[in-house]
This record gives sequence, structure tokens and C-alpha cells, in this order.
Amino acid sequence: MAQLAALEARASALDSELVRAQTALDDIQREVSKAEADVQLVRARAARDQSRLDSGTGSAKDLQAIQHELESLRRRQSELEDVEIEIMERAETAESEVARLTRDREALTAELDEVRAARDAALKDLDLEAETVARPRPDTVAGVGEDLVTLYEKIRVQSGGLGAAPLRQRRCGGCQLELNNVDMTRIKSAPADEVLRCEECRRILVRTAESGL
Repeated sequence: MAQLAALEARASALDSELVRAQTALDDIQREVSKAEADVQLVRARAARDQSRLDSGTGSAKDLQAIQHELESLRRRQSELEDVEIEIMERAETAESEVARLTRDREALTAELDEVRAARDAALKDLDLEAETVARPRPDTVAGVGEDLVTLYEKIRVQSGGLGAAPLRQRRCGGCQLELNNVDMTRIKSAPADEVLRCEECRRILVRTAESGL
């Protein structure tokens, strides 16, 4: 079923795209965690320095050094927070992409379910039709004989589905070729119960009122 094959191909491509998008999001989220940890380290160091500065413990030179370090830590914290914001914006974009692909995949899954259900229903109908067609087989076999049915099935398989063909206007209904006079004479003189076959396609020939005999 062409529609089903196309949908399954789309689903496969979408799955690959979703995996790539989720992998990219996971990588960015790790960057976010690292950026948050870096900012937290600087904040913690600044808090300790501020506590020491506020307590006034140490020499004037030590307190001055702490003051300089606090200023440096504030600049570093600002830089790290800018990096964190940039990474979080990328994470937000990646999350939106994963969400979009997930919605597309869910919609495609629903469409696939519908098409597969329709296919299964069609196959069920074909099975029922095949069962209906096959039901008269025992009566047919009883009427024409097992040997002829076996021959018909063999020819049908070899010829692509048609084991017998009507003879109309001197022409085989299977290969559509016109029989020559010799073959027509042979068929005309053959007993009614003789199994006749086309010399070209080897299908069983069924004589009709329109055979031209």
C-alpha cells in the first residue's frame, strides 16, 4: 500500500530527527547545569569574602585584598550569568523543537493507525472474498475431476493466474493469438470431453458457441 509505505518512511525520518533534537537538548541541558554550577561557585566565594569583610577580621591589607577579590568576583559572576542566560535561551529553543517534533510524531502515529486499520479491514474483506470463491471448489472438483483441477492449478501458476481461456472467433482468450486451420480442424474433431490446450500459451481451451468451429 503506497500511502502506508510513504507514511512509514515519514515516521522513520521523523524518529531520526526527534532523536537528534533530543540529543542536542540533552547536551545543552548539561551546559546549563555546568553554567549554573559555575555561577554558584562564584556566588559562594563572594559570600564568604563578604562575610570576612563585614566581620573586619584581619589586617587592613588583607581586607583590601578581599575587597579587590570581591570586585573581581562580581565581574566574573556577571560574565558567567550572561553565558548562563545565552545557554538557557538555546535550551528553550531546543525544548520547543523537541516539543514540535513530538507533536508531529503523535499526529503521524494517529494517521498511521487509521491507514493500518483501513488496510487490515481491506485484507479481511479480501480473505472473505477468497473464502467465498473457494467454497464451491469441492463441487467443481467433483464435476470435472481431480486430475483436471490439478492441471488447471499447475497452468494457472505457470501462466500468472489464468489456467484456462475461452476460444472465441478462432482466438485464444489467454494469449490472444489466432489458431491456424490445422489446430481448428483438430479441435473441431476432438471429443466433447477431451481437454484441449492452446499450442502457444498451453492454457486449457474452453470451447464456446463463438469459437468459430
